[in-house]
Amino acid sequence: MLALKPFPLFKSTFSGSALRRPSRLNWVPGLLPFSWTIRTRPLVRAVISDDKAVESEKKSSIEQKDVNGSLVSGSSVKEVRAVVTIRKKIKEKITEKIENQWELFMTGVGCGILIRLISEEIDPVTNSGKNVETSVRGWLPKPSEHSHILEYVADFTLPSDFGKPGAVLITNLHGKEFHLLEIVIHGFDEGPIFFPANTWIHSRNDNPESRILFRNQAYLPSQTPPGLKDLRREDLLSVRGNGKGERKPHERIYDYDVYNDLGNPDKDEDLARPVLGGEERPYPRRCRTGRPPAKIDPLCESRIEKPHPVYVPRDEAFEEIKQNTFSTGRLKALLHNLVPSIAATLSSSDISFACFSDIDKLYNDGFILKDDEQRELGDNLFICNKIKQVLSVGQKLLKYEIPAVIRRDRFAWLRENEFARQALAGVNPVNIEIVKEFPILSKLDPAIYGPPESSITKELIEQELHGMSVDKAIEEKRLFILDFHDMLLPFIKRMNNLPGRKAYASRTVFFYSKTGILTPIAIELSLPPTPSSSRNKYIYTHGHDATTHWIWKLAKAHVCSNDAGVHQLVNHWLRTHACMEPYIIATHRQLSSMHPIYKLLHPHMRYTLEINALARQSLVNGGGIIEASFSPGKYAMELSSAAYESWRFDMEALPADLIRRGMAVEDPSVPAGLKLVIEDYPYAADGLLIWSAIKDWVESYVQHFYTEADSVTSDVELQAWWNEIKNRGHYDKRNEPWWPKLATKEDLSGLLTTMIWIASGQHAAINFGQYPFGGYVPNRPTLMRKLIPLETYPDFEKFIHNPQHTFLSSLPTQLQATKIMAVQDTLSTHSPDEEYLGQMNHLHRSWINDHKVLKMFDKFSAKLGEIEETINKRNKDIRLKNRTGAGIPPYELLLPTSGPGVTGRGIPNSISI
Repeated sequence: MLALKPFPLFKSTFSGSALRRPSRLNWVPGLLPFSWTIRTRPLVRAVISDDKAVESEKKSSIEQKDVNGSLVSGSSVKEVRAVVTIRKKIKEKITEKIENQWELFMTGVGCGILIRLISEEIDPVTNSGKNVETSVRGWLPKPSEHSHILEYVADFTLPSDFGKPGAVLITNLHGKEFHLLEIVIHGFDEGPIFFPANTWIHSRNDNPESRILFRNQAYLPSQTPPGLKDLRREDLLSVRGNGKGERKPHERIYDYDVYNDLGNPDKDEDLARPVLGGEERPYPRRCRTGRPPAKIDPLCESRIEKPHPVYVPRDEAFEEIKQNTFSTGRLKALLHNLVPSIAATLSSSDISFACFSDIDKLYNDGFILKDDEQRELGDNLFICNKIKQVLSVGQKLLKYEIPAVIRRDRFAWLRENEFARQALAGVNPVNIEIVKEFPILSKLDPAIYGPPESSITKELIEQELHGMSVDKAIEEKRLFILDFHDMLLPFIKRMNNLPGRKAYASRTVFFYSKTGILTPIAIELSLPPTPSSSRNKYIYTHGHDATTHWIWKLAKAHVCSNDAGVHQLVNHWLRTHACMEPYIIATHRQLSSMHPIYKLLHPHMRYTLEINALARQSLVNGGGIIEASFSPGKYAMELSSAAYESWRFDMEALPADLIRRGMAVEDPSVPAGLKLVIEDYPYAADGLLIWSAIKDWVESYVQHFYTEADSVTSDVELQAWWNEIKNRGHYDKRNEPWWPKLATKEDLSGLLTTMIWIASGQHAAINFGQYPFGGYVPNRPTLMRKLIPLETYPDFEKFIHNPQHTFLSSLPTQLQATKIMAVQDTLSTHSPDEEYLGQMNHLHRSWINDHKVLKMFDKFSAKLGEIEETINKRNKDIRLKNRTGAGIPPYELLLPTSGPGVTGRGIPNSISI
């Protein structure tokens, strides 16, 4: 019969000045200043009978076979114990609980998991690492404050000359995968040895190969212990694949492909989309899925539609908390249930907002849904505090929280200085640049797009400068511009042929006064040339009469629409999400998990491949939310590809970008070595603090591991990693001369600082303000449906009689507005399991066995805490008008920490939403 027998207490005595405690969930790992005696509470082992258990335990203390069949016995043995920590699902179905009980029994009798311990030393007989294998027995959980975290044990009897373990091989004999958090080996004189995992261990039924895990010691390739060299190479080869076949859900294969999965020509020819990636439409590469080609267009990959998942390597998928927040609880619910429900509610009357109070009702009254839609939403929709469920007279209302931009002052969006302030402190503060010369010139082909000179003339500008000349204003760095002309004009004709879309290519000139106020003074809206007119450029100024005032308001709305599209498709999706993906793929393919640079980058890669895959499935795909909600429509991703033609890695560093745009000048006498042209530029001022903190942390880390002059050039994995990023991940840019070299520690620090900044600070600054700024449609319309009426237009008289109607009917419809509000709310949401810059998940505290590095990280964390205090002080400084004042929301997008939800603050380690 099955009996239970307790193990005797396991006791190890460690001494020294800097030892880590063994892993235990309710302990906080840290540095120990004294000798420590560590005891575990009795463990429970599953055995067949009491007699057999005693006999087995006696035998295991004197002999055990290594994997070659030789007996390990006698006085020359060492008893060690592996503590295996796994995480099971927080919420299990009844069938899963039954399956788990069976697995517990199978493991209890030694038929569940095999562990092979690999030494760093070579076995002279096999010429590979010494190794001993055993089974996890007694895999029954100990009581824990976290019921989903379980710890089990496996005992090893090792020869005394086994050496230090450097790797473990895990074989899962169960029929399904399990999630391994870590393995800790106890019994060695130097203390517990950690093998961090946080990985899914596939079933042997899916893949007979064992999983390789390395201890938390960082080694450059040349430093790899002899017993681990083959495993290091084998582990890297196992994740590269061969570029063939369709990827399976359990696999961990990282490979490259073009964006050939955005369209669905098999479903509808209107959903066909061109392939992005190649000479005609350059683009970064994505993670390959290997699905079969579409039937109609063999160049395109066949689609896989929700709710079926798009392949990502197994460990890239959302963990359960994130999945509950995002998949079942947030975006999938919003896209699959909320939007269709609202569409059904409005289908008979998808109309414009009739008055501004209609928009206010979205926050005050919400949407009334029908009873069947209530039930559907009630079953499937998990709504955070930002989209509240309210019951009223048997009907469910979907109520949006008031966006931050109008929470303190509902009329703020109408003011000129607020329009300008958002170019410096809004959700897209990365396009404004200084005017360096006049006239303003286009770089487009004049044979196609007309004369290159802007219609914004010196005379026009000087009318707004109160006696100052344009030359003087340029000399004093007082003229700035938002210039979307060249990026958008090649697409305007096609965009305006789409139903319900009307757009211009805009330029907006701003004047920066001596009192520190930025104000828009002229807007140019351009249409492509026609046979009858080679110069379709319209100039608007704010004026003072009622008609000019309303037309100016419409012109600003078109600028905001341009800005919203470029922000979403270029600055957000392309420059962070899409460009980061090749760095992640190359890191897994070319850097061993024991490589110090892999360990540095690992927190900054979390969830990015998964969120990008979900975006290709539901957001940026043909017919997806982005096409439905933004001006470029079906040409959205082609616009993104066109913008990639001017993308440069070396300009993605924050200081380089600010200098390129003329928003800063080099000055060695100030922190970060840059002086801002506009001192009150919240994104840049706060961003440089974050950038400098990342730079100092990275430089100290690199200096610690690369101690020799040729350390960087002789690191074969590192050189292969950088070459693959340039030549495969960004294949269409492979021949560009601007790629930074990788020859010195300074080179390496610069590359890594840029990558970490993009994944953390840059993405946070342009993502988490989407609902706070865009949730009020008039402030930031994502598309416009009408051109500005000219006096010769039939609609001009209607405009004169009811300018409010003309303005509101130019904005997105009610359905379009609620679609984008729902998505912006989701994309602005922090998950409860978010990991923020400078913070370490308590389950991952053993990420590296290097006390100097841990001290460096603590210093980095402390610096970010100081930065948070500095930003909070800035937000109370009445001299800084772009972040303080009556009705002005503080600039918090680059505050490092945040709670869950839509907070408008917080810098996650990675692009995880």
